[in-house]
Amino acid sequence: MVQGLSLSTLATSRSSCVCGSMPSWRKHFRVMRKDQISSERNFMCDHSVFVKGNPDMLRQRNVRVEAGWLFKGGDRGSDAISERSESANEDILIFFFQLDLATRVQYALNMEEYDIAQQLRTKLAEVEAEVARQQEGKRGSSSKSEAQDKAISLIRLRADLQGAIESENYALAAKLRDEISKLEAESLAVSAKALAHENANYSFRLGQRVRHKIFGYRAVVCGMDPVCCESSSWMETAQVEKLSRGSNQPFYQVLVDVHADPNLLVAYVAEENLLAPDQPDLDRFDHPYISFLFYGMDAAGDFIPIKQLREKYNRPRHEIPLDEEPGGDA
Repeated sequence: MVQGLSLSTLATSRSSCVCGSMPSWRKHFRVMRKDQISSERNFMCDHSVFVKGNPDMLRQRNVRVEAGWLFKGGDRGSDAISERSESANEDILIFFFQLDLATRVQYALNMEEYDIAQQLRTKLAEVEAEVARQQEGKRGSSSKSEAQDKAISLIRLRADLQGAIESENYALAAKLRDEISKLEAESLAVSAKALAHENANYSFRLGQRVRHKIFGYRAVVCGMDPVCCESSSWMETAQVEKLSRGSNQPFYQVLVDVHADPNLLVAYVAEENLLAPDQPDLDRFDHPYISFLFYGMDAAGDFIPIKQLREKYNRPRHEIPLDEEPGGDA
């Protein structure tokens, strides 16, 4: 039996994830064209490129492949679950898909299958364009443009207001005043977001082991935003407004040790709620995404992010050589 998985299904399904080493995953998953789908059974699809996997191989793994929020844990994570982030999990799964497409393009070129390589390259370009658009929005590029647009609109509205006053159209003037006040508030918020992205200063690194200050679970940093980029409903559930630094502080995507809290998998945590260990943490850390995002551990027990992950967040490589004592100069 073969199971197919489209990009949208892979990104949004709560029960989807992959585990094992990167070569093993690539070995057991291949891209399917839409004209191949008719001969396959048991699939879910709505895109022209699909990831097809062998479920027997996945069942042989020691780590469960369902998303962590389907694990049945105790009551320990009942409060921490408010920081679970489906959008962060989606972001990681799309990143996996992007990596796999890039690998398959290179494989097709090596095998001189140029038509297939071109099809995959086209699909990869579409995925990369969408990812870039999302990242620009998070990093403030879109915020800059939006702030400029709002500034132009304010100039136009103020000119209209002056004209309404001069023509003694006071009803229109009152309406324009309300619109200007609303737009000024929105413009201020957008400008603040753009400024925060430009001047971001992170306390934690990609791959760094951390512990949650309140809930105590162990985690590894796998992504970061200068400010909270989650939806307003998520922020309300997570009670972001009660944080001492609010939403205008760095937030981190973290992989939660499945043994520490199997209900979370991926959490989105404010910087003020994370702590770095006082001593190197060399204890076992289990998570189904670890082998895809990191090469391995350094001498301090932190994980070394793959090149593509560092490039995604524009972060430098940080590694403690194995022959150097933790705490020394890196």
